[in-house]
Amino acid sequence: MLKHGEVNPLNVHGLRRLEHCAPHFEKVFFDSNCWDKTILNWIHENLEGRFYLGEQLAGPLVTRKCAAFERHSEASYFTLMLDTFNRDGF
Repeated sequence: MLKHGEVNPLNVHGLRRLEHCAPHFEKVFFDSNCWDKTILNWIHENLEGRFYLGEQLAGPLVTRKCAAFERHSEASYFTLMLDTFNRDGF
């Protein structure tokens, strides 16, 4: 983790954030109340695995922000902590 001073090889090689959502990733849909940079900074500081951040269909004709994680435990941690950094920051 970045906040513990450990270098993540996936970050170094640019393989951590994916441009597409892999089918085995655990998805978390939410309404974004802050900038994407705030979410990305939190993910890079607190999590280790590969992830996706973008918008996806959450239902019929409904597009919502989606964060998806390769490690399902990181999806759970992200969901629990979402309210602490996803505040009105626009």
